[in-house]
Amino acid sequence: MIGNDILKYLSKILEWRLSGEFEKHRNIFPLLEITDNNSKLIQFISKNNLSEAETITLFLALIPHIVPDFFNKIIEKYYPNGGEFPEFGGTKGKNHRGILPTGETVLYVLAGKDIEKRLEISNVFEEDHLFAKKNVLCLEQTETGEPKMSGRLILDDEYVDLFTIEKISRPKLTSDFPAQLINTELEWKDLVLQQKTLSGIKEIETWLKYNEKLMNDWEMRGKIKPGYRILFHGPPGTGKTMTACLLGKYTKRDVFRIDLSMVVSKYIGETEKNLSKLFNKAANKDWILFFDEADSIFGKRTNVRDAHDKYANQEVSYLLQRIEAHAGLVILASNMKANIDTSFTRRFNSIIEFENPGTSERLKLWENYIPENIKTDDKISIKEIAHKYDITGANIVNVIQYAGLKTLEKKSKTIAFEDLMKGIQKEYVKEGKMMGRR
Repeated sequence: MIGNDILKYLSKILEWRLSGEFEKHRNIFPLLEITDNNSKLIQFISKNNLSEAETITLFLALIPHIVPDFFNKIIEKYYPNGGEFPEFGGTKGKNHRGILPTGETVLYVLAGKDIEKRLEISNVFEEDHLFAKKNVLCLEQTETGEPKMSGRLILDDEYVDLFTIEKISRPKLTSDFPAQLINTELEWKDLVLQQKTLSGIKEIETWLKYNEKLMNDWEMRGKIKPGYRILFHGPPGTGKTMTACLLGKYTKRDVFRIDLSMVVSKYIGETEKNLSKLFNKAANKDWILFFDEADSIFGKRTNVRDAHDKYANQEVSYLLQRIEAHAGLVILASNMKANIDTSFTRRFNSIIEFENPGTSERLKLWENYIPENIKTDDKISIKEIAHKYDITGANIVNVIQYAGLKTLEKKSKTIAFEDLMKGIQKEYVKEGKMMGRR
């Protein structure tokens, strides 16, 4: 958390620069003296070995979140009657009434009017700098024709939280982050899959556990593409989403399901922008990105008949580039493998099929999901029902929910055979199938 010693230090820096500007004399450049070495902010500076210029840039980006009128009070000493001070930079926000620092503010505070030093300092905003690579801070994009350095200095929300309340809040579903955190209270034992599917999932667990050692200890970084790309394909209700949630749960990683309705745009270039925001936010995170119904955006590219087809294909190409460059786990889920563009499938590390459960899997699902403390009608044979009715795990959950509500409505303590069968019938109707012996 930012402390008083940092506030005092930054005040001294600004006073040092402004006194030289207005009073034509200058003291020795202030030295940073920190007494609280346990704060996340100081730990970040130390861990990343930030230079003096980088540290001050970070402080300048953070200070409006702590003291809204910080810059105003200092500037007012030198402009008591108001007036313009373009060298200092700064801008106003829509709601924030204080001065918000810009790239120009950073250059002025650190380099004054020294052109060579200003150019040197501007490197902190380049794409290959630590700040950009770790998505720490950046300059807001300016209007066409305006200087790049007039862009507002933006500290990522996660780092604002880390440096103020000392914990990172999970991002919420917004237009800037079109993804939602998903989780489950279920356990691995509740996921009933065929053996070949389980073997594929085991490979993912192995990557999550040993990838860093492979890259670092074996010095494979640069030789192997970063990240891991998986395709889950199979009918709805066969456990694709649940598997993603359980992978996150047992490897202590957040799983974010991408809301493709917020990603795909009819406007040219907007889909790429939305994807860029998503992947930039996910960079350097231990997140699992889960694209459900992925064929809506990762689908086969069409023959170019018009401008719309051309840009739709460009979106797919851009997606392919971003996924290949992403260092984390990306899971695409589709009901049909054939719907996914082959340019993607060739680049998957693994393709895992989720088949409809067979008789033995259905029996386990029924046994898992019927509550142990609830009785069932003597006419109900779970073994026979598992054999006769070809439904998925999701269908079985729906059946038990329906029968359970009917049981409670009747104030009964036993699930009736008729209610269970009615629930199965409803699932068959939803799937467009006829009930009968297999």
